[in-house]
Amino acid sequence: MEPPFPTDPTTDLTGLTAVVTGGNGGIGLGLASGLAHAGANVCIWGRSEEKNGSALEQLRDAAGKAHAISCDVSDEADVDRAMAETLAAFGRVDSLFANAGVPGDMTPFVDLSLDDWRRTLAINLEGAFLSLRAAARHMVERGEGGSLVGVSSIMSFYGGAQKQPYAVSKAGIEALMRSLAVELAPNQIRANALLPGWTDTALLEPGAGFIADEHHALIRKQTIGRTPVRRWGQPADFARIAVFLADPTLQFHTGDRLVVDGAYTRF
Repeated sequence: MEPPFPTDPTTDLTGLTAVVTGGNGGIGLGLASGLAHAGANVCIWGRSEEKNGSALEQLRDAAGKAHAISCDVSDEADVDRAMAETLAAFGRVDSLFANAGVPGDMTPFVDLSLDDWRRTLAINLEGAFLSLRAAARHMVERGEGGSLVGVSSIMSFYGGAQKQPYAVSKAGIEALMRSLAVELAPNQIRANALLPGWTDTALLEPGAGFIADEHHALIRKQTIGRTPVRRWGQPADFARIAVFLADPTLQFHTGDRLVVDGAYTRF
């Protein structure tokens, strides 16, 4: 049974603003929900206006205000516009969660085209770069610190057949966050990577392209069987994780790789 989004956070983020790219569903919505229920104003950046509207409806009763902006994170001008609109709406950005991503196609490596490779990296890695850069520019200029979070994946170090572009994009996010942690520490800006494990989201549904449809049931059974918690994660499992990563009092927590996978990679 899916755990509910928590509504009684122990950390108060009232007065702060968080951006969650790809925050209109799945893990992104779990992150956005945790932040909003902790009192933060949350701005969701997502390409689908329909999904954006649905996400806002789910956040309607949260303590913080929720706003959504249509944005393609692979488009530099669109990212800069979305940041400007976010600042116009809330006046500041205290944390940004670079979560937007696509699974890429299931293609044997020997048949993988350069276009397919670039298409996945353009959203997963370049989109994270553009979003994080926009937030960092604002945070450095404002001079009050902040939190940057890149959503990676356990696939960055736990390989997957026919998923090379996705794995490379997620490994790149980890390297990016470590470098940002070092460079931006003097600005009191923290930078951490979040690595989800197998999680019930649209990305892992049959037909989404991340798992071959004919193998989906078997892979789900096998991965649950080797996960000590004995289930896949749920978006709600990431709600309080988001609050922790956005907590402005945790100044010494930076350059970290936070794995949330039910101990899948520890077994």
